[in-house]
Amino acid sequence: MILTGAQIVWEMLHREGVEVVFGIPGGAIMHTYHPLSEYGIRHVLVRHEQGAAHAADGYARASGKVGVAIATSGPGATNLVTGIATAMMDSSPIVCITGQVASSLIGTDAFQETDITGITLPITKHNYLVTDVDDLASVIHEAFYLACHGRPGPVLIDLPKDVQQAETEFVPPTEEVRLPGHAYIGVSDPTDAIARAAELIDSCERPVILAGHGVSMAEAETALRQFAERIDSPVAVTLLGKGGFPASHPLYLGMMGMHGDAQANRAIQEADLLIALGMRFDDRVTGDLSRYAPHARKIHVDLDAAELNKLISVDVAVHADLQRALLDLLPLVDKRDRKEWHEVVSEWWEESRAVDVINQHDEDAKLTMPHVIDAIRRSTHGEAIVVTDVGQHQMWAAQYYRFDRPNAFITSGGLGTMGFGLPAALGAQIARPDAEVWAMVGDGGLQMTVQELATVVQEQLPIKIALCDNGYLGMVRQWQEMFYDKNYESTRLVNPDFVKLAEAYGIRAWRAGDHDQAASAIDQARAHRGPALIDFQVVKEGEGGNVYPMVPAGAALHEMIRRPYPTKVGER
Repeated sequence: MILTGAQIVWEMLHREGVEVVFGIPGGAIMHTYHPLSEYGIRHVLVRHEQGAAHAADGYARASGKVGVAIATSGPGATNLVTGIATAMMDSSPIVCITGQVASSLIGTDAFQETDITGITLPITKHNYLVTDVDDLASVIHEAFYLACHGRPGPVLIDLPKDVQQAETEFVPPTEEVRLPGHAYIGVSDPTDAIARAAELIDSCERPVILAGHGVSMAEAETALRQFAERIDSPVAVTLLGKGGFPASHPLYLGMMGMHGDAQANRAIQEADLLIALGMRFDDRVTGDLSRYAPHARKIHVDLDAAELNKLISVDVAVHADLQRALLDLLPLVDKRDRKEWHEVVSEWWEESRAVDVINQHDEDAKLTMPHVIDAIRRSTHGEAIVVTDVGQHQMWAAQYYRFDRPNAFITSGGLGTMGFGLPAALGAQIARPDAEVWAMVGDGGLQMTVQELATVVQEQLPIKIALCDNGYLGMVRQWQEMFYDKNYESTRLVNPDFVKLAEAYGIRAWRAGDHDQAASAIDQARAHRGPALIDFQVVKEGEGGNVYPMVPAGAALHEMIRRPYPTKVGER
């Protein structure tokens, strides 16, 4: 079978199980687009290549499959960079295919030439510049293998125009991928690390399990629940770990870290053993490393050996597939009842509810985003897929929407990418067409990728958009209020009329400034079959406009700033 390089791209994508790609055509990738219609793969025409990368990322997280983005050379390729870095930081499996100038012109500063493999070397698991069409099929096969095996992440393939046009006999790869230096850990660490971990677990009195994104990536949710119940340990989750352990479970401790739940942070600081599972001790999780969990011995289980002892020196490091490690640990640990530890933690829970949680059911209060998020949670019964942008609304979504299922909370954690929310929700909705998808975004981040509203309409996606409209770059403004004497330098936004803007794109929209309007708008948006946007005009600053608790920069976890005016006990 004689195929061009362009045809090989689509033939291999088809063989890798790809059903949809996100992209924009351009001069250097035009030849690859030419045969697309012959292969039955859906192409989603985004309005900016950054949107393509984020949409592929959202698709990957919601589906568990590899997301694919495609762009032309030069600015098309560089526009992917932020989305690639986002996927790298959050271990999301995407493959990006970029056009490149002809091989003979590489290095001459030709029109729209950019060294995209050089640019993306630090933010991909691997990247390829294909100069021989005979290598193309095996390169694509390797790229998909690398994207989803081991610790997932992005891979980029740069494809010169002459390689796209060249013909060759297509020989599909049949051999198992074996790459020097790349080993997938499928079983527990062959050393005695598992046994030593079990000894520490059996001898402790105040354990805390720290569950990260790796729990869901390893499909270890059931194993984690069995393990936690056996050793009777509270479970705290990272931002990306939400949903890996059910928020409704009695052992659920809440989210840890800078804007985590007070009881989770206090438990970590008082624990005598931390069991870290598929998480990397990010600075937003630990606070001051020198004062982090000062009384605790530490066990760390991770698939990526580079994360072990990187930031925190641990007593037992287990380099293993997380699900396999938990299943190996289960028969080795004693079944325990830690009633006294839970009584202490329960007191912290009650105190946290009284101090930090905005009472979602206080109808006399001004409308805040926590009120909105709780109203959406109650209306959707906690069953929606929630995709957020980055900022205050992101932290409130993590705090006030309870997640019981994996991959139901999609957000940019490691890179903190404003503009992620809308295109990632687009990808998630395409991955899960029968699911209810809510994009929770801020008025700052939405405007970074607002053009993807056109893609939402074009693809007829029923995404519901909850806009936190507080007229500021909210998280920066909060820091300015708390640490810079309310000097709101360059954070006040002059916004468009978001309702009119949505309607200009053909999207139904409502504006809500109080509780009754918010409840009515949520009901109407959910009943509407197409896309919908609600402009929630919420409290701009002060108690209701700030995220609490908050661990200041350089502080230890227990040195949280709490809500200054205790509210009535709420429900989280």
